[in-house]
Amino acid sequence: MAAFLLASENIVFVSAIMLMLLIGLVQAIGIAGDFDADFGGEADLLGWLGVGRLPLLMLLAIFLALFGMIGLIGQHLMLDLAGTMASPWIAAPAAAAASFPLTGLSARLLAPLLPRDQSSAVPLDALIGAVARIVTGQARSGFPARARVEDGFGQTHYVMVEPDNPGQTLNEGEAVLLVRRDDHLFRAISYGDHHLPRL
Repeated sequence: MAAFLLASENIVFVSAIMLMLLIGLVQAIGIAGDFDADFGGEADLLGWLGVGRLPLLMLLAIFLALFGMIGLIGQHLMLDLAGTMASPWIAAPAAAAASFPLTGLSARLLAPLLPRDQSSAVPLDALIGAVARIVTGQARSGFPARARVEDGFGQTHYVMVEPDNPGQTLNEGEAVLLVRRDDHLFRAISYGDHHLPRL
């Protein structure tokens, strides 16, 4: 089995599965956060592929898993039937072509089962004026920290924040008010509850 998996014809498929596992690990430890995007006129094609139904990293992981499994199964069948495996230049495009519609189908099946805590439909500017809470690090000028915020639909987003006032420090656990945005970085001021007792 190891010889089959490590064969040069299968490296692309094994690599896809390893990358899928790495994405799963990154998501599990919370490094990835949210990915918000606006695709404009490409929405029809991307919607067919499942974009907007699930977070993009989850879609990528599903595609990589399907691509890797379909490729390995196809190569195993070729080996059994023809005594040799197909060239990766043939096998990889064939596996990708089969994986795209299956990824869209998987997204449609999984979307109703997952909590809607991430969305590509809410623009980042809609978060201005919302109250966030610093969850990782201490925010200082030039040193942003990660904060959690809910939009008007109750969906959770993770954003990077810096104090809006020079010299101010926003500590981990502190509630902050998002007052403006510079690209993907939000400027915030203290919401004033950091020193209140927690009930």
